[in-house]
Amino acid sequence: MFYYISGKVAAIYPHMAVIDCGGVGYAINTTNTTLADLTVGDTGKVFTYCNIREDCFDIYGFSTQSEKHCFELLIGVSGVGPKAALSILSTSTPDALALSIMAEDEKAIMVAQGIGKKIAQRVILELKDKMSKEYQDAPKGMSSFPVGAALGSGTTQGDAAAALAVLGYSPSDISAAMRDIDSDTLSVQEIIRQALKKMVK
Repeated sequence: MFYYISGKVAAIYPHMAVIDCGGVGYAINTTNTTLADLTVGDTGKVFTYCNIREDCFDIYGFSTQSEKHCFELLIGVSGVGPKAALSILSTSTPDALALSIMAEDEKAIMVAQGIGKKIAQRVILELKDKMSKEYQDAPKGMSSFPVGAALGSGTTQGDAAAALAVLGYSPSDISAAMRDIDSDTLSVQEIIRQALKKMVK
């Protein structure tokens, strides 16, 4: 329907912004992250997703295409509607969400308001392989790191390394950070946590 909407930001409310485009005020349902990028009186641009049913025509907008894509992935999960997807993305960036899913960190997803353990587990279950494949096929600056092999290996070390690569860390940094970590006895989540502690020092 609409690829994006650009215009003067007329008003900002909790979970919604009004953008004046050609004299028409569009009510845009969105995340806290996108709202933080908008300023009343300034020009704002959001990439849109339209939810059209017999009884409604809702527009959802996002400041980046990656956030919009994550929204579309989330609403594709059984039991996750647009409001739940916005809640999750209001507490997590696309990269952080990908890391949480690939590390099977359900607690990180449950931080979002209204998201319980069952929904968090379902998000992980239904999106882990899909996100892994996307990062494997993505033409990013990670070609020197065997992301596809790591994700397909099914090992905790491989999955942790792939998740760290998603966040933009180089193969050499990942290798150095994981050198002294006992990957055989730790979970993916714990390996990532220990590796990140080393890399942020």
